[in-house]
Amino acid sequence: ALCLMLLPRFLLTAVALWLLDFLCIRRKVLLQMGQRQKSADDPPVCVSDSNKMFTLESLRAVWYGQKLDFLKSAHLGSAAPNTEVMLVQERRQRIVRQYADIADFLVVYIEEAHPSDGWVSTDAPHQIPKHRCLEDRLRAAQLMLAEVPESNVVVDNMDNSSNAAYGAYFERLYILRDERVVYQGGRGPEGYRISELRTWLEQYR
Repeated sequence: ALCLMLLPRFLLTAVALWLLDFLCIRRKVLLQMGQRQKSADDPPVCVSDSNKMFTLESLRAVWYGQKLDFLKSAHLGSAAPNTEVMLVQERRQRIVRQYADIADFLVVYIEEAHPSDGWVSTDAPHQIPKHRCLEDRLRAAQLMLAEVPESNVVVDNMDNSSNAAYGAYFERLYILRDERVVYQGGRGPEGYRISELRTWLEQYR
């Protein structure tokens, strides 16, 4: 039953990935996405010409991400799942400082979306293989600390309980208040909108 429910969206995504392997289409789509971007806070979606979009690994990653999104237990207005994470390092970044009076920020490092032994991305700053153990994930998170300095960072456990509960694969933003989900961002990369997060916090303030 789950397969039947997910299949239409998966097939649409698969066709989109196949079309994006035609560079003329890819460039046009990325250009249009860039033009629609409303805020400098939101990271642009970047895909180099050398990246293959329609591969067995990409289809596996898409299926996995869509399945996690469908089965997640975190929903807007619902109780926020309290999943196990491991602390990497405590830091603060610009948006954290700006809203430190009303919010605590936490980055949860989950499994790699583009591991070097999976759906490879040449745009990734580091080539990180799939995490085989918690030590692998902690080492990879140390690299992320250099990319996002001043962030409070924890890592998901090897059961990927945070990823599963929040449907976070590839990336996702949430705001929790009184143990409830009050903001749920879209699935990244295209749904990852820091500007929406900022707007919510401004309205709350």
